[in-house]
Formats: sequence, C-alpha cells, structure tokens
Amino acid sequence: MSRSPSPTLSKGTARRSGGDRPPTPRTRWAVLAANFMVLGLNYADRAAIGVAAPYIIEEYGFSETAFGWILSIFAVSYAPFGLIGGWAADRFGPRKAMGWAALAWSAFTAATAAGAGFISFLIIRILFGAAEGPQATVTAKLMNTWFPRRELGTAIGVANAATPLGGAVGTPVVVAIIEATNGNWRAPFIIFGIVGVLFAVGWFAVVRDTPERHPWMKPAELREIRGPEGEAAATGKTPAAEDHIQGDEHKARESDAAGDKAGTEPSALPGVWHYVARPVIWTTALAYFGYAWILNVFLTWFPTYMVSERGIDLDHLAVAGAIPWVGGCIGMIAGGITTDWLVRRLGAAATVRRWTIVICLILAAALFGGIAFVGSAVEAVALMTVIIFLLYFTGAQYWTVVAEEVPGPRYGTVAGVVQFIAGCAGFLAPLITGAVVDHAHSWTTAFTTAVVIAIAGALLLAMAGRGRTARGSAGAGRS
Repeated sequence: MSRSPSPTLSKGTARRSGGDRPPTPRTRWAVLAANFMVLGLNYADRAAIGVAAPYIIEEYGFSETAFGWILSIFAVSYAPFGLIGGWAADRFGPRKAMGWAALAWSAFTAATAAGAGFISFLIIRILFGAAEGPQATVTAKLMNTWFPRRELGTAIGVANAATPLGGAVGTPVVVAIIEATNGNWRAPFIIFGIVGVLFAVGWFAVVRDTPERHPWMKPAELREIRGPEGEAAATGKTPAAEDHIQGDEHKARESDAAGDKAGTEPSALPGVWHYVARPVIWTTALAYFGYAWILNVFLTWFPTYMVSERGIDLDHLAVAGAIPWVGGCIGMIAGGITTDWLVRRLGAAATVRRWTIVICLILAAALFGGIAFVGSAVEAVALMTVIIFLLYFTGAQYWTVVAEEVPGPRYGTVAGVVQFIAGCAGFLAPLITGAVVDHAHSWTTAFTTAVVIAIAGALLLAMAGRGRTARGSAGAGRS
C-alpha cells in the first residue's frame, strides 16, 4: 500500500493535480459549520435566562438566593450529562448524541415560557441542563474524529467559538424580542425553541459520525484527514518514533496506540479510569473547573450586576452583555489557531497546550478580581471583554490536552469525565455567587471567590499536569 502524504508535506501535496488534490469545499468544514451553528444556538438559549433574569425576579419576587438556585439547578443535570454525552458519542456516535440533544434542549427552552413559580422553574431548568449537557463532549469527539491532528486545535476552537458568538448575538436578540413584545420575557424562549428544531433537522442532514460514512467524502480528503498515522493503523504498524520509547511508558503507549488501529475493539484498551487517573487529565479537569466558575458567574449574574450595581438600562444591556462575548469568540478562534501553529513550530504539543491554559487562566482570574473596582460601566465591560477573551483562548486546549493522552474509543467518555468535573462549577458558581451577594451584599467577595478557585486550578495543572503523552504519534484518536 502506498503511503499518504505526511502533514509536513501538505504544501507539496497541494501542488499535485487531479485526484490527489483535496476537494473544495472540504466536507469536514461543512461538518464543522453544522457543529458551529448548533453550538451557537445552544449558548443563545443559555444566555436568554440571564437577560430575562431582572424581569423574572421582578414578576415573581425572587430573592438573589432563590434565583441563584434556579440558575444553578441547570448544572445538577448538565454536569452528569456531559459525561453521559461523551459515553453516548462513543457508543452511538456523535450524530445521534448531538441531534437528539438539540431537539430536547429546544423543547425545554420553549418550556421555560411556561414557568409559573419557583418549583416549576427548577424542574424546567434541570431538564434543560440535562439536554444541553452533551454538547461540549460530543463536539470534542466529532472534531477529534473528523480533523487531522495538525488542525485539531483550530477545529475545536472554531467550533466552540460559536458559544460566545451565540451569547453575543443572543443577548441583543433577546433584548430586542422583549422590547418588541412590550416586556414579554417569555417570547424569546418560544422563538428560540422553534429555531432549535430547525437547526436539529439541518444537523441530521449534514453530519455523519465518521468521514468514511459521509456521502460527500472524497478519497483525497479522507487521506488528508487520516494521514500517515491512519495508514499505519490500517496496516497494523506503529510509527518509527515508538522504537525510541522504553520501559513501562513504551507499553502504555503501545496499548493506547492500539485504540487507534482500524478495527480494534475498545475492550482491548485499558479502562476509562486508567486515563482519568493520569495527573494531566485530572488537573486539566480542575483547571477547567476554574474556567467554568468564572464563565458561569459572567453568564448568569453579569447582566444583573450591570443593572443593579452599574445602573444601566435595557438598551445598554444589549450592548454591554454582547461585547464580552465577541471577545470570547475571537479568543476561542485565536487560541486554537495559535496553539496549532506553535505546536507545528515547536513540537511538544502537550506542553504548549498545557501552558496556554495555565498562563491565560491566571491572567483572566487576576483581571476578574478587578471588575468591582473599575470606575464605570464602560470600564467594567471593557475589562470583562479582555477576561472572556483570555478564558476562551484556552477553550480548545482542555480537549486537545485530553486528545494527547487518550485513544479514540475512550476519548468521548474521558472527555465526559473532564466535562462533568467542570460542569459542577455550573451549579456551584451561580448558587454561591447569589448567596454571597444576597447575604454579604458584596460583589467584590463573590468575584474574589472566583479568582481563588481559578488560580488554584491553573497552578495545579502547572505543577502536577505533566503529561506522559501516552498516545505519542499514534494519531488523534480516530475511531
């Protein structure tokens, strides 16, 4: 069998004519576009509750603590369903896992309009959280399957850039709908629910679980995606670099590489907890927990903070709430592209991606502690934009660090464990923030809590997260 071109020879390959040239447009980018659209809607749906919060609190007379429970209960189901979603993507494929999840969360988005009191909001939000839980791990699984290693950071970054963009677009759209309906906060939830059903139909039409199963896939692009490591897997050969690894680590890498060979059963691999127990995996999860804490405080309480503490009105909230999300969208894309470029130039993929998380998360946390001290609403929005940019710059890296350690048949489930740990911040952050503001009457204390948690996670990753790079060059975990 002839060997497909090495990623390092991609420029030479591009100069070839005929069937060796990758088709344009490339199918993997259509799959990425479908994922981008679904994730954008996901975060627009999620951001709606933060924008509608002042109206809901006023209508029902909720305290900050009570509404904190409504916001936080989302994560009680969101966190475990991140794990379940990763398992479902491994077991049934990402197409079904995401498609049915999108239909479910769209239904519960619309159902939010039927909220009639504290208990009903709790029930609706916990069902909504369960439906949205799979999206991050399913996305990571899908990108890990569809993109070559050299493009993985970029692919995950672009896909997840839809989440802040969804917040940026969703915030002013929710405001516009509420204003157009004379203060009816229920209207945007109904509209978003209907749009979600249409997006799910589009998802099923465009996406397939693997490139091999897609009717649009051409042989040239399939060779480009799978690369030499995919061909080595098909022939049962491991890359020559494996010859230089010795001792127990060599055995571990051979075991992991086996998971990337065509036709290898998952039962031939170590169990999920073999990978979760690695320091780089659980410290990545704790760093992701810190990331999620700051992000969830921003997502759920920042609109209320801007209204109650900074005195902005609804029209200005549309802008103030959207601008930081734009920074996040740029940061997510820039982070994926930049780290892929650094890995190509410097090698040491695990080190590059790990230190990107550590440095940017510490900077974001330090700046977040200053939100309550800036002098104006404009300065608060500007500072929050920088913070969200830095947070999202790390966004793709949590998943690519896992990809360096875990073979394809185990990737979704291990990523789900990481998502579950981070998802716990989605429950604790809104709840504790609301309680602190309600009882201590201090936004500064609430923000400082987030700073300490995020920096602690980053430092743990810096000190204990040195990866074994167990998968070596065995591929990006294709299954």
